[in-house]
Amino acid sequence: MIFTVHQAKTQLSKLIASALDGEEVVIARGDKPVVKLTALEPVRKGPVFGSMKGQIALTDAFFEPLPDEELALWNGGGD
Repeated sequence: MIFTVHQAKTQLSKLIASALDGEEVVIARGDKPVVKLTALEPVRKGPVFGSMKGQIALTDAFFEPLPDEELALWNGGGD
């Protein structure tokens, strides 16, 4: 997207949001592009599904019932 300096002044918040979304924002003086607005760091919008694939392994012990003492703690009992 190319914007004039005047448009950039009046729509700066919108242009920043666009740059954060990964869009290329160019500001021009007259017909000559002079500045590119980019995000400093990619903005993460949340976890990426599957990004931990292969990094976590569950053993059969994960599916075994909890001991009564530990189960009581999960259910609000104990100290």
